Amino acid sequence: MQTDIDPRNLIGRKAFDRNGTKIGTVDEVYLDDATGTPEWAAIRTGLFSRDAFVPLEPSELVHDGTLRVPFERALIKDAPDFGVGRHLSPEQELQLYRHYGLDLAAPPPLPDHEFGQRPDQPDA
Repeated sequence: MQTDIDPRNLIGRKAFDRNGTKIGTVDEVYLDDATGTPEWAAIRTGLFSRDAFVPLEPSELVHDGTLRVPFERALIKDAPDFGVGRHLSPEQELQLYRHYGLDLAAPPPLPDHEFGQRPDQPDA
């Protein structure tokens, strides 16, 4: 998705699944803690329903101002429910990534085993 868009401009937009079926309306946008880019949208799936989290990375803001989410409506409605208005924990994000079958970010590199050892010192 276009990451330079103001997340406030997503709120209130209609969201549709991959088949063009209406999912609901964007209720909240969650930003990545490290980069500040929009990462997740909470979509209100009905008048008396709950918010479903959808990933914004594979989603697309269409020319008519709607959000197109490349997943089936049933999968979106079955997403884990964490409630809205709170920060998503790394564990919750991991559950969402798994639910949508998305690749996770590469883990941080392992520490260098020679850390703290000067290059001119022989191995101990």
